Amino acid sequence: MVALASVVVAAGTVTGVMSALDDGRGSDEARPDVSGTPFLQPLPYRPTPSVSATSGSPSPSPSASASKAGPRPQPSKSAATKPKTEPASVRLYRHGDSQVLDWVRANPDDPRRPVIESRIADRPAAVWFADYTPSNITARVRAVTSAGAAKGRVPVVVPYAIPDRDCGGASQGGAPDLGAYDGWIEKFAAGLGGGAVVVILEPDAIAQSDCLSEGQRTARFSALARAGRVLKAANPKARVYFDAGHSDWNSPQKQAGLLRRAGAASTASSDGIFSNVSNFNRTGDEVAYVRRTLDALGGPASLGAVIDTSRNGNGAPADGEWCDPAGRALGQAPTLSTGEARIDAYLWVKLPGESDGCRGTPGTFTPDYAYDLAR
Repeated sequence: MVALASVVVAAGTVTGVMSALDDGRGSDEARPDVSGTPFLQPLPYRPTPSVSATSGSPSPSPSASASKAGPRPQPSKSAATKPKTEPASVRLYRHGDSQVLDWVRANPDDPRRPVIESRIADRPAAVWFADYTPSNITARVRAVTSAGAAKGRVPVVVPYAIPDRDCGGASQGGAPDLGAYDGWIEKFAAGLGGGAVVVILEPDAIAQSDCLSEGQRTARFSALARAGRVLKAANPKARVYFDAGHSDWNSPQKQAGLLRRAGAASTASSDGIFSNVSNFNRTGDEVAYVRRTLDALGGPASLGAVIDTSRNGNGAPADGEWCDPAGRALGQAPTLSTGEARIDAYLWVKLPGESDGCRGTPGTFTPDYAYDLAR
């Protein structure tokens, strides 16, 4: 029996959200085609009273949670309460080109369509940039951010091209080296525009770094710190979040140490951390985890956290199943108004309905799976 962490999958073999890929449709068109979200990989099964097994990135020897001996954190009342309607200026942007929208448009008479359309397709989700294409990355990012700005909405973008991505696993890919990555990030940042935008910087790049040598890890963390500075310098309104894994992976203390080395405690690089990308952990567990991680990280009180709630409505399966597990449900709707201290947003970083590889081809929209999550 295994509980799973997630590893992000490169374009073509990925699981979970929208991805703006270069598919030959023009350098100024951002096409969320095959997702670039974390692909689930197994960890040894460790039943704990404090957290649920979920995705993220595999950790060869995950540290015990600091709250392992304590009671399981429960979602606070404010986390469980539906947020009030947000003003247009702080609403999230739904990109108009995605696999789920393609399916909705192509299947007007499918009986599953109303549920999938209203509960998934109409919700804002992240747009991933999972391929290394320096020639047109600026235009493709700009296509998303400018569209969001035109609607007065806040886009969520995911740069995902770090070298040695996924430690050579299912999501392998990215830039050929860190020098090339620096150049790619500069071009990515040039497309951010001047409006509000949320940047989920390189899922799994920090939590999943044990496969690197100490020298390689130091170099990667330095590159991530540079990336954060470049992104924020290019657009002072950009909010940049660094990889905190999830609540069933590294301990808050261990993850905070890694995050600090990557520049996440500095407001020149960072606005905080993100957790639970492509995972199923309950929101209450993640809220408790990211707060402990932020406390251990230090830095200014302005640092916050965002949590992926796309598939965590029923929490993680008790048996540790990770690949399109049955009985899961959509989590809290994406919002920038959580009502929780230091929790800046609940986001759908992984797009629900894109298969992990069991109910459909990895990274492709699977209507049966989407319908089961949404109904």
